[in-house]
Amino acid sequence: LYARGQGVDKDEEEAVDWIHKAAEQGYASAMAHLAKMYSKGQGVPQDPAEAVKWLHKAADQGDAKLQYSLGQMYAKGQGVPKDDAEAFKWLHKAAEQGHPRAQRSVAYRYSIGQGVPKDDAKSVKWIRKAAESGLPDAQFRLGERYATGQGVPKDDAEAVKWLRKAADQGDAQAQGRLFDMYFNGRGVSQDPVEAVKWLRKAADQGHDKAQFVLALMNDNGQGIPKDDAEFVQRLRKAAEQGDGKAQLVLAERYSNGEGVPKNYAEAMKWLRKAAESGYPEAQYHLGRLYAQGVLELDVSKDIVEAHKWWSLAATQGHEKARKERDRLVQDMTSDQIAEAERKMREWAKK
Repeated sequence: LYARGQGVDKDEEEAVDWIHKAAEQGYASAMAHLAKMYSKGQGVPQDPAEAVKWLHKAADQGDAKLQYSLGQMYAKGQGVPKDDAEAFKWLHKAAEQGHPRAQRSVAYRYSIGQGVPKDDAKSVKWIRKAAESGLPDAQFRLGERYATGQGVPKDDAEAVKWLRKAADQGDAQAQGRLFDMYFNGRGVSQDPVEAVKWLRKAADQGHDKAQFVLALMNDNGQGIPKDDAEFVQRLRKAAEQGDGKAQLVLAERYSNGEGVPKNYAEAMKWLRKAAESGYPEAQYHLGRLYAQGVLELDVSKDIVEAHKWWSLAATQGHEKARKERDRLVQDMTSDQIAEAERKMREWAKK
């Protein structure tokens, strides 16, 4: 009442005093409120350690929501040293009480062995619980497991069941995956119309890969009428969201003037973005430009840069980039090679 000024004059100091008294008498809600106040500096000096102290006391009383919050703090190192084992302990407590997001977190930690020994069977158990609780992200992940046979027998029909549950709740990843299932007739009868319906739903939510696939379908007239305007619109959206493949295709379109006005500056801008995003095919092409030097693209010959980009692509298994780099090395000095390797390491740290 004092905090909100309901029926009494608003007085934050008085509010803190009464909340402290309630917390010290063991009221979990007061403890949680006090933890929030110390965490955000509301009515008290901000004090992460004090916030964690009161959240611990409240979580010890068995509130699943507070146990989940405490687990997240240990997972992220917020107000406490990062501690995966302690994070798992509190997340597991919350999961056992039916907290869906805690169940999903526990499943993930079992899947990669974070704070607990890796255990696929237990990971599946907890992701199933979270999915059965109605959490769309968990339903998507369970569907993916059935689609790929990870930790469960591969079962496309079961995959579609869980993917649809998530997709019906608006999960863009599940909607995009349903496109693949319907388009290829996996677990359902092949249905291009239904496939495109789900792809559009995912793309309309901004899912970058769905944007890109829909753009290609617009360009090819595959499953939907060919539409150059929508192709460019979808392609640009995917590129702006950081999809490396889309960025490379957009770069090629600007370079050739296909669907957009020819613009070499834009072509280079998107090629660089694609390479910087880590897409190996773009890194390979950027390396080629530096190896040759292309005046119209305003790229000066620079074999050190060429070596750097080809090396980055090669580390991702791009065989052409590896061969080109190995040929280039024969024309480089030891100092140039050392400089290229230094630049590659610097880029990799980003």
